[in-house]
Amino acid sequence: MTPISIVLVDDHQVVTHSLKSYLESFGDLKVVGIAATGEDLLARLDEWNPQVILQDLLLPGGMDGIEATRRVLARRPDVAVVALTASMDEARMIGALRAGARGYVRKDAAPETLLAAVRAVARGRTYIDPSIGRDAIVPEVLTVRETEVLRHVALGLSNKDIAAALSVREETVKTHVTHVLAKLDVANRSQAIVQALKRGIVALDELE
Repeated sequence: MTPISIVLVDDHQVVTHSLKSYLESFGDLKVVGIAATGEDLLARLDEWNPQVILQDLLLPGGMDGIEATRRVLARRPDVAVVALTASMDEARMIGALRAGARGYVRKDAAPETLLAAVRAVARGRTYIDPSIGRDAIVPEVLTVRETEVLRHVALGLSNKDIAAALSVREETVKTHVTHVLAKLDVANRSQAIVQALKRGIVALDELE
């Protein structure tokens, strides 16, 4: 069996060397390149020809991880990118996913989580660190209409656009959004989008 080829993108050598040692302790994984910046990654992308890129979102230089992800996938849409970051900023997470990342894993996640993410995206699946939002309490089930509203929110529609799509008043949509946020125990629309992804209400490839 040909190992899954992986490129690591992080400017901390301790991190990349530790990741390389861990990943290559499994026979089905092979690190074929290490880059410290987005520019380094793009310069050697064709040479390395990876299946999976573990991409830190905070990088030195003029290109952050989100932009690097966007440029990589513009050239190589077949590559699976997993955003690997210490940040819990939901807006940054959504930015990475919309740039085309198939996975999102926290740097403090269990090693097994990273391993699962690499193998999942290599098979064409998406993977979001299960610890993200794990403390959210969902005391009530969303109604059919609230689920519809959440789906439209996740797709980036404004309240006005949702109202037009569902043939209801904008005030009605605002009320539904308020109920959705309360039921999901989240503070804003970005956090609601994360929940929509985790619950399968919207697919990652729909987030354009």
